[in-house]
Amino acid sequence: MGLVSHTSAQKSCFGYIPVGKLRLIERLGFMVSTISCQEFAPLSKQGGFDLIDVRTPMEFYEVHAVGSLNAPLDRLSPGLIMSSRGARAQEPLYIICRSGGRSAQACSAFVEAGFENVVNIEGGTLAWVAAGLPVNRGTKKMISLDRQVRIVAGLLIVTGTILAATISSWFLVIPGVVGADMTFAGMRNTSGIGMILARMPWNKSLKMQDCSGGGCCSQ
Repeated sequence: MGLVSHTSAQKSCFGYIPVGKLRLIERLGFMVSTISCQEFAPLSKQGGFDLIDVRTPMEFYEVHAVGSLNAPLDRLSPGLIMSSRGARAQEPLYIICRSGGRSAQACSAFVEAGFENVVNIEGGTLAWVAAGLPVNRGTKKMISLDRQVRIVAGLLIVTGTILAATISSWFLVIPGVVGADMTFAGMRNTSGIGMILARMPWNKSLKMQDCSGGGCCSQ
């Protein structure tokens, strides 16, 4: 993983960065721009920025950064989102998730689609809350996608082990597959279990504005 820093005094294809340094991290062959919550704080207070949250609607409902709009990663459409930004299309589009993994994936998707003026918020919503930046909170407590993945993975491992001990050793394939998925998730921040869970009805049941297909930026 490569790391390059550029000062905010310069303007590049990423546009003007408000404060601090713009860092470029190589991810899956693409250069992904990142900025910390502390560095983003002055812009957060000023307004006039586009920020999308790529978590599931349920996670977004529980807590999200003020000014952010929901664009779930599993149905993200970079082209439509960028075309909806109007006059701000050439300015940076900031992307956030829970801890930075999914937003980095989203940034890579934008870069792959030919849109390089995207910036990943380091540490995600967890870092945003820790930095004391403004948030909106829902009235119900939700289970984050990361917790859902851990719960399901644990249940599959326990179930597979019990079945292997009582019925057939072939059931050891189940914990083996789960272990491989967790290893891949640790290396690439991409979990097959997580991708499946993100599409489950309970993670999509809330009615709220969704800008995954464009039409809601620059508001």
